[in-house]
Amino acid sequence: MRRLNLNFTLRDNCLLYISIVKFIVQIKNQKYTVDRSKPLDISIPLKASGNNLGAWNLGKPTIEPVKMDDWVGSVKKGASVNFNNISFNPHAHGTHTECVGHISEEFYSVNKSLRQFFYLSEVISVTPQKTGNDMVILASEVERLLEGKQPEALVIRTLPNTSDKKTMQYSNTNWPYLEKAAAEYIRDLGVSHLLIDLPSVDKEKDDGKLFAHRAFWNFPDATRFEATITEFIYVPNHIDDGSYLLDLQIAPFENDATPSKPILYKFLEL
Repeated sequence: MRRLNLNFTLRDNCLLYISIVKFIVQIKNQKYTVDRSKPLDISIPLKASGNNLGAWNLGKPTIEPVKMDDWVGSVKKGASVNFNNISFNPHAHGTHTECVGHISEEFYSVNKSLRQFFYLSEVISVTPQKTGNDMVILASEVERLLEGKQPEALVIRTLPNTSDKKTMQYSNTNWPYLEKAAAEYIRDLGVSHLLIDLPSVDKEKDDGKLFAHRAFWNFPDATRFEATITEFIYVPNHIDDGSYLLDLQIAPFENDATPSKPILYKFLEL
């Protein structure tokens, strides 16, 4: 069900434009109204630059024109079109969404795992706690901040939240991570899509244990094949904690992970 709010201007009896501004979504028998003209983008774009986001000791991504003999795929260099090759790693260079194929021997594609794209989501801001030499997101904090809510998707913003996150070089920094108990709590709550503003939900160097990944996907005992993890998001400070409609947009790569563009929409009064 949707509500059409048509805006139009007439000049010389000609219709200049029509736009559908507001629509209603129904999730679990509850109706919500959102304004599609006010998207809140929480992705980080990929660019061929030294200040592109980075992790896992990989160099910067490259975007370069194709070269074939004397032909260069650049309008500036005489071609009729710009025709670029792009080289990057989805896990290391920007916002990406991954499925259980990220940690399984058997191949699973995120493009097959993610079949729906709109979800009732909750944004929470968490301060990781000092645990030994690490900064850890605790289950108790996640539970406290959710206040009994059971969203389909959970968006975690870590504090402090600075714009440096969009260009940070995370390699060898021992970034904050989600404790296993927190991943289990989020899974048991029924969250199918977990989004976080870090390179990984797990500790940077953990000898391949991947406790949070395994716990969230319930791998390998009762694997949640439809569940996804989105990493390297950035939630600006002007976006308040609370409930939103999430549009989880992905590039159609047949791979364990793919670049993605999660968009939030604030709910309006019905």
